[in-house]
Amino acid sequence: MTTDLRFRGSRPARKALILLIELAFIAYALLIFYPLANMVLSSFKSTRDILRAPFSLPSSIDFANYAAVWIGKGFARYFLNSLWITAASMVLVLLLGSMAAYGVSRYRFRLSTLVYMIFLSGIMLPLKAAIIPLFIIMKKAGLMDNPFSVILIFAAMGLPSTVFILSGFMKSVPMDLDNAARIDGCSDWGIYWRIIMPVVAPAVSLVTIYNAVPIWNDFFFPLVFLQSDRWKTLPVGLTSFFGQYSTNWSLLFTGLSIAVLPVLFLYIFMSKYFIRGMTAGAVK
Repeated sequence: MTTDLRFRGSRPARKALILLIELAFIAYALLIFYPLANMVLSSFKSTRDILRAPFSLPSSIDFANYAAVWIGKGFARYFLNSLWITAASMVLVLLLGSMAAYGVSRYRFRLSTLVYMIFLSGIMLPLKAAIIPLFIIMKKAGLMDNPFSVILIFAAMGLPSTVFILSGFMKSVPMDLDNAARIDGCSDWGIYWRIIMPVVAPAVSLVTIYNAVPIWNDFFFPLVFLQSDRWKTLPVGLTSFFGQYSTNWSLLFTGLSIAVLPVLFLYIFMSKYFIRGMTAGAVK
């Protein structure tokens, strides 16, 4: 089966097929982006306008909802909590995961395969299934209502996939680079930090986006382990707009629009390396 989708010079039947494929991609893009656009537009409306005309454009661009959410509802604190908890978790995931991947991929010892399989087993065992043992451990460790509890959980949640992805990339790096660096007097840490990590930078970007988005959006673990209002993250803070009898939809859409921004900027900033990491090894 051919995969040549060049429009110019193709036969009429192939041109029709290419047009159908492009229309399908356009429809899929609209299906993905329209709810996001409608969410942002609804953040400039009142709840009454949203219920009366949910698909209409706002009558005016007023940032009163953003001021009310950011200052009045304490979203600045929720935003900063999510930001530094996600950043701290990703530092642990990338540092420990890359070091473990380096050890598994570059060294050969008797239990190397067993160690690698232990890391991979974490992908098959969701941490949410172990919530009761985790709760007991954190309570005995005195980490209840402490942000370090969710940071440690997020780090443990991201390590298996990080080791799996990075070790695969590191195994493709020739060992001749390590040997040449050792001849020049480079230590193991120098080889890891100065040679291997720059080479697998696209994979690091892939791992960052792959793990940062679920950590940023996680609702379950912060809800269980962070009870006080001062440590609430954005997903938990959004529940303050859900009342018993009504929901403040305008402020809810405003909070969701604010929550999307960091992940959007992260993807835009790292998109080049992310795509390179996704397609690495596709062409030999």
